[in-house]
Amino acid sequence: MSYPKIELHVHLEGTVRPAALLRFARRNGVALPADSVEELARIYEFHDFRHFLDVWWMTTGALLTESDFRQVVVDYAAEAASHGAVYLEGIFSPSEPASRGVSYEEVFAGYCDGAQQAWESHGVRVRLTPDIVRGFPVEAADETVRYAIANAGRGIVGIGLGGPEGEYPPQLYQRAFARARDGGLGSVPHAGEADGPASVRGALEYSALTGSGMASARRRTGACCASWPTAARCLTSARFLTCAPAWSAHWPSIRCRSCWPPESKPRSTRMIRPCSGTTSAPSMRRHCVSGRRPCSATPRA
Repeated sequence: MSYPKIELHVHLEGTVRPAALLRFARRNGVALPADSVEELARIYEFHDFRHFLDVWWMTTGALLTESDFRQVVVDYAAEAASHGAVYLEGIFSPSEPASRGVSYEEVFAGYCDGAQQAWESHGVRVRLTPDIVRGFPVEAADETVRYAIANAGRGIVGIGLGGPEGEYPPQLYQRAFARARDGGLGSVPHAGEADGPASVRGALEYSALTGSGMASARRRTGACCASWPTAARCLTSARFLTCAPAWSAHWPSIRCRSCWPPESKPRSTRMIRPCSGTTSAPSMRRHCVSGRRPCSATPRA
Protein backbone atom coordinates (compact mmCIF):
# COMPACT_ATOMS: atom_id res chain seq x y z
CA MET A 1 0.00 0.00 0.00
CA SER A 2 1.27 3.48 -0.87
CA TYR A 3 1.03 6.26 1.70
CA PRO A 4 1.03 10.00 0.94
CA LYS A 5 4.35 11.59 1.78
CA ILE A 6 5.32 15.04 2.96
CA GLU A 7 8.77 16.59 2.61
CA LEU A 8 9.53 19.46 4.95
CA HIS A 9 13.13 20.21 4.04
CA VAL A 10 14.45 20.25 0.48
CA HIS A 11 16.88 22.72 -1.08
CA LEU A 12 15.46 23.18 -4.54
CA GLU A 13 18.79 24.13 -6.11
CA GLY A 14 20.15 20.86 -4.72
CA THR A 15 17.52 18.83 -6.57
CA VAL A 16 18.92 19.70 -10.00
CA ARG A 17 20.11 16.49 -11.66
CA PRO A 18 23.33 16.42 -13.75
CA ALA A 19 21.50 16.29 -17.08
CA ALA A 20 19.33 19.29 -16.16
CA LEU A 21 22.34 21.22 -14.88
CA LEU A 22 24.11 20.64 -18.18
CA ARG A 23 21.07 22.00 -20.06
CA PHE A 24 20.82 25.08 -17.86
CA ALA A 25 24.54 25.81 -18.21
CA ARG A 26 24.59 25.42 -21.98
CA ARG A 27 21.49 27.56 -22.40
CA ASN A 28 22.93 30.33 -20.22
CA GLY A 29 26.51 30.13 -21.46
CA VAL A 30 27.89 29.08 -18.06
CA ALA A 31 31.10 27.05 -17.95
CA LEU A 32 31.06 23.89 -15.82
CA PRO A 33 34.02 21.78 -14.65
CA ALA A 34 32.64 18.89 -16.74
CA ASP A 35 30.89 18.71 -20.09
CA SER A 36 29.06 15.40 -19.88
CA VAL A 37 26.35 13.95 -17.66
CA GLU A 38 28.66 11.13 -16.56
CA GLU A 39 31.43 13.49 -15.48
CA LEU A 40 29.00 15.74 -13.63
CA ALA A 41 27.51 12.73 -11.88
CA ARG A 42 30.96 11.88 -10.52
CA ILE A 43 31.37 15.44 -9.21
CA TYR A 44 27.99 15.03 -7.47
CA GLU A 45 29.48 12.22 -5.34
CA PHE A 46 30.44 14.60 -2.55
CA HIS A 47 32.58 13.34 0.31
CA ASP A 48 32.09 16.05 2.96
CA PHE A 49 30.16 19.22 3.69
CA ARG A 50 32.64 21.50 1.93
CA HIS A 51 32.46 19.41 -1.23
CA PHE A 52 28.67 19.50 -1.03
CA LEU A 53 28.75 23.30 -0.83
CA ASP A 54 31.06 23.45 -3.84
CA VAL A 55 28.55 21.41 -5.84
CA TRP A 56 25.72 23.64 -4.60
CA TRP A 57 27.55 26.81 -5.71
CA MET A 58 28.30 25.21 -9.08
CA THR A 59 24.61 24.45 -9.54
CA THR A 60 23.26 27.82 -8.45
CA GLY A 61 25.73 29.55 -10.74
CA ALA A 62 24.03 27.99 -13.77
CA LEU A 63 20.54 29.25 -12.84
CA LEU A 64 20.00 32.71 -14.28
CA THR A 65 16.46 33.23 -15.53
CA GLU A 66 12.89 33.12 -14.29
CA SER A 67 12.35 30.11 -16.54
CA ASP A 68 15.26 28.30 -14.88
CA PHE A 69 13.89 28.81 -11.38
CA ARG A 70 10.40 27.75 -12.40
CA GLN A 71 11.70 24.60 -14.09
CA VAL A 72 13.67 23.59 -11.00
CA VAL A 73 10.46 23.52 -8.94
CA VAL A 74 8.38 21.75 -11.57
CA ASP A 75 11.03 19.09 -12.26
CA TYR A 76 11.39 18.26 -8.59
CA ALA A 77 7.63 18.19 -8.04
CA ALA A 78 7.38 15.57 -10.79
CA GLU A 79 10.09 13.49 -9.13
CA ALA A 80 8.53 13.88 -5.68
CA ALA A 81 5.09 12.93 -7.02
CA SER A 82 6.54 9.70 -8.40
CA HIS A 83 7.39 8.77 -4.80
CA GLY A 84 3.91 9.64 -3.52
CA ALA A 85 4.59 13.16 -2.26
CA VAL A 86 1.57 15.40 -1.85
CA TYR A 87 3.19 18.34 -0.07
CA LEU A 88 6.68 19.77 0.19
CA GLU A 89 8.36 22.84 1.61
CA GLY A 90 11.11 23.97 -0.72
CA ILE A 91 14.06 26.18 0.14
CA PHE A 92 15.77 28.54 -2.26
CA SER A 93 18.42 31.23 -1.73
CA PRO A 94 17.43 34.38 -3.65
CA SER A 95 20.40 36.51 -2.58
CA GLU A 96 22.81 34.18 -4.39
CA PRO A 97 21.49 34.80 -7.94
CA ALA A 98 20.85 38.43 -6.93
CA SER A 99 24.57 38.76 -6.19
CA ARG A 100 25.18 37.80 -9.83
CA GLY A 101 22.86 40.46 -11.21
CA VAL A 102 19.56 38.57 -11.33
CA SER A 103 16.72 40.64 -9.90
CA TYR A 104 14.85 39.53 -6.80
CA GLU A 105 11.63 39.97 -8.78
CA GLU A 106 12.78 37.41 -11.35
CA VAL A 107 13.94 34.91 -8.73
CA PHE A 108 10.72 35.05 -6.70
CA ALA A 109 8.52 35.05 -9.81
CA GLY A 110 10.20 31.90 -11.11
CA TYR A 111 9.95 29.91 -7.87
CA CYS A 112 6.41 31.07 -7.08
CA ASP A 113 5.19 30.35 -10.60
CA GLY A 114 6.90 26.96 -10.36
CA ALA A 115 5.00 26.20 -7.18
CA GLN A 116 1.71 26.95 -8.92
CA GLN A 117 2.64 24.85 -11.95
CA ALA A 118 3.72 21.98 -9.68
CA TRP A 119 0.20 21.82 -8.29
CA GLU A 120 -1.49 22.13 -11.65
CA SER A 121 0.74 19.60 -13.43
CA HIS A 122 1.61 17.09 -10.72
CA GLY A 123 -0.83 17.57 -7.84
CA VAL A 124 1.96 18.44 -5.41
CA ARG A 125 1.34 21.37 -3.08
CA VAL A 126 4.58 23.35 -2.83
CA ARG A 127 5.21 25.94 -0.16
CA LEU A 128 8.40 27.99 -0.16
CA THR A 129 10.78 29.13 2.58
CA PRO A 130 13.52 31.32 1.04
CA ASP A 131 16.81 31.26 2.88
CA ILE A 132 18.79 34.19 4.19
CA VAL A 133 22.37 33.26 3.30
CA ARG A 134 24.85 33.70 6.11
CA GLY A 135 27.87 35.71 5.03
CA PHE A 136 25.97 37.90 2.60
CA PRO A 137 25.39 41.56 3.53
CA VAL A 138 22.61 42.21 6.02
CA GLU A 139 20.91 44.26 3.31
CA ALA A 140 20.50 41.03 1.31
CA ALA A 141 18.64 39.52 4.27
CA ASP A 142 16.34 42.54 4.37
CA GLU A 143 15.63 42.24 0.63
CA THR A 144 14.91 38.52 0.96
CA VAL A 145 12.37 39.22 3.69
CA ARG A 146 10.82 42.14 1.81
CA TYR A 147 10.17 40.09 -1.31
CA ALA A 148 9.06 37.08 0.73
CA ILE A 149 6.37 39.15 2.45
CA ALA A 150 5.29 40.61 -0.88
CA ASN A 151 4.84 37.08 -2.25
CA ALA A 152 3.19 35.54 0.79
CA GLY A 153 0.03 35.00 -1.24
CA ARG A 154 1.95 33.01 -3.84
CA GLY A 155 3.24 30.18 -1.69
CA ILE A 156 5.85 31.80 0.57
CA VAL A 157 5.24 30.64 4.15
CA GLY A 158 8.49 31.26 6.04
CA ILE A 159 12.06 32.53 6.10
CA GLY A 160 15.08 30.31 6.57
CA LEU A 161 18.73 30.87 7.41
CA GLY A 162 21.57 28.83 5.96
CA GLY A 163 25.34 28.89 5.66
CA PRO A 164 28.32 28.98 8.06
CA GLU A 165 26.76 28.94 11.53
CA GLY A 166 29.82 29.66 13.67
CA GLU A 167 30.91 32.75 11.75
CA TYR A 168 27.43 34.18 11.25
CA PRO A 169 25.15 33.45 14.25
CA PRO A 170 21.38 34.10 14.14
CA GLN A 171 21.55 37.29 16.20
CA LEU A 172 23.06 39.08 13.19
CA TYR A 173 19.73 38.58 11.42
CA GLN A 174 17.38 39.30 14.31
CA ARG A 175 15.95 42.41 12.61
CA ALA A 176 15.16 40.53 9.41
CA PHE A 177 13.39 37.73 11.28
CA ALA A 178 11.40 40.24 13.31
CA ARG A 179 10.20 41.83 10.08
CA ALA A 180 9.30 38.43 8.69
CA ARG A 181 7.30 37.61 11.80
CA ASP A 182 5.49 40.95 11.62
CA GLY A 183 4.74 40.16 7.98
CA GLY A 184 3.05 36.89 8.94
CA LEU A 185 5.85 34.50 7.94
CA GLY A 186 7.22 31.58 9.90
CA SER A 187 10.86 31.12 10.86
CA VAL A 188 12.73 27.98 9.75
CA PRO A 189 16.49 28.52 10.20
CA HIS A 190 19.12 25.82 9.93
CA ALA A 191 20.43 25.23 13.44
CA GLY A 192 22.90 22.81 14.97
CA GLU A 193 24.14 21.60 11.60
CA ALA A 194 27.75 22.60 12.21
CA ASP A 195 27.89 24.60 15.45
CA GLY A 196 26.12 22.37 17.96
CA PRO A 197 23.61 23.36 20.66
CA ALA A 198 24.80 26.98 20.74
CA SER A 199 23.42 27.43 17.25
CA VAL A 200 20.09 25.87 18.21
CA ARG A 201 19.86 28.12 21.26
CA GLY A 202 20.63 31.16 19.12
CA ALA A 203 17.90 30.21 16.67
CA LEU A 204 15.42 29.95 19.52
CA GLU A 205 16.38 33.31 20.98
CA TYR A 206 16.92 35.48 17.93
CA SER A 207 14.86 34.23 15.01
CA ALA A 208 11.32 33.90 16.43
CA LEU A 209 11.62 30.18 15.71
CA THR A 210 8.59 28.23 14.53
CA GLY A 211 10.53 25.39 12.94
CA SER A 212 14.12 24.26 12.56
CA GLY A 213 15.29 23.41 9.10
CA MET A 214 18.25 21.29 10.17
CA ALA A 215 18.27 20.34 13.84
CA SER A 216 21.08 17.82 13.58
CA ALA A 217 22.76 18.71 16.85
CA ARG A 218 22.12 16.54 19.89
CA ARG A 219 20.01 19.07 21.72
CA ARG A 220 20.61 18.81 25.47
CA THR A 221 19.72 22.25 26.78
CA GLY A 222 16.62 23.20 28.73
CA ALA A 223 16.08 26.19 26.44
CA CYS A 224 15.45 23.90 23.51
CA CYS A 225 12.91 21.87 25.44
CA ALA A 226 10.96 24.88 26.64
CA SER A 227 10.21 26.43 23.26
CA TRP A 228 8.73 23.43 21.44
CA PRO A 229 9.42 24.42 17.86
CA THR A 230 8.91 21.95 15.08
CA ALA A 231 12.30 20.44 14.23
CA ALA A 232 13.41 18.54 11.15
CA ARG A 233 16.37 16.24 11.67
CA CYS A 234 17.95 15.40 8.33
CA LEU A 235 19.68 12.21 9.36
CA THR A 236 20.87 10.96 5.99
CA SER A 237 22.35 14.22 4.78
CA ALA A 238 24.04 15.00 8.09
CA ARG A 239 25.61 11.55 8.18
CA PHE A 240 26.91 11.57 4.62
CA LEU A 241 28.08 15.18 4.89
CA THR A 242 30.05 14.12 8.03
CA CYS A 243 28.14 16.61 10.20
CA ALA A 244 27.42 13.66 12.51
CA PRO A 245 30.05 11.00 13.27
CA ALA A 246 27.64 8.06 13.24
CA TRP A 247 23.97 7.14 12.96
CA SER A 248 23.84 6.69 16.73
CA ALA A 249 24.45 10.43 17.16
CA HIS A 250 20.90 10.99 15.98
CA TRP A 251 19.00 9.03 18.63
CA PRO A 252 16.65 11.65 20.05
CA SER A 253 17.90 13.56 23.08
CA ILE A 254 14.50 15.18 23.57
CA ARG A 255 11.80 12.56 23.98
CA CYS A 256 8.08 12.49 24.48
CA ARG A 257 7.25 10.30 27.50
CA SER A 258 4.06 8.91 26.03
CA CYS A 259 5.25 8.12 22.52
CA TRP A 260 9.02 7.61 22.47
CA PRO A 261 10.30 6.03 25.71
CA PRO A 262 14.04 6.55 26.27
CA GLU A 263 14.66 2.87 27.04
CA SER A 264 13.85 1.84 23.46
CA LYS A 265 15.53 2.84 20.24
CA PRO A 266 13.51 4.67 17.54
CA ARG A 267 11.54 2.14 15.62
CA SER A 268 10.89 1.86 11.92
CA THR A 269 7.39 3.13 11.37
CA ARG A 270 5.00 4.20 8.67
CA MET A 271 4.08 7.31 10.60
CA ILE A 272 5.33 10.70 9.58
CA ARG A 273 6.09 11.80 13.15
CA PRO A 274 7.02 9.75 16.23
CA CYS A 275 3.72 9.88 18.08
CA SER A 276 1.02 7.29 18.51
CA GLY A 277 -1.97 7.25 16.23
CA THR A 278 -2.44 7.84 12.55
CA THR A 279 -1.28 11.13 11.07
CA SER A 280 -3.02 12.21 7.90
CA ALA A 281 -1.44 14.36 5.21
CA PRO A 282 -3.91 17.26 5.81
CA SER A 283 -3.08 17.18 9.51
CA MET A 284 0.63 17.35 8.77
CA ARG A 285 0.08 20.29 6.42
CA ARG A 286 -1.37 22.20 9.36
CA HIS A 287 1.46 21.20 11.69
CA CYS A 288 4.34 21.94 9.34
CA VAL A 289 3.62 25.64 8.99
CA SER A 290 2.05 26.37 12.37
CA GLY A 291 4.92 25.46 14.66
CA ARG A 292 2.59 23.50 16.93
CA ARG A 293 4.15 20.94 19.26
CA PRO A 294 3.51 17.35 18.18
CA CYS A 295 1.73 16.10 21.28
CA SER A 296 0.65 17.06 24.76
CA ALA A 297 2.99 14.89 26.79
CA THR A 298 5.67 16.31 29.05
CA PRO A 299 9.13 16.50 27.44
CA ARG A 300 12.32 15.48 29.09
CA ALA A 301 15.92 15.75 27.95
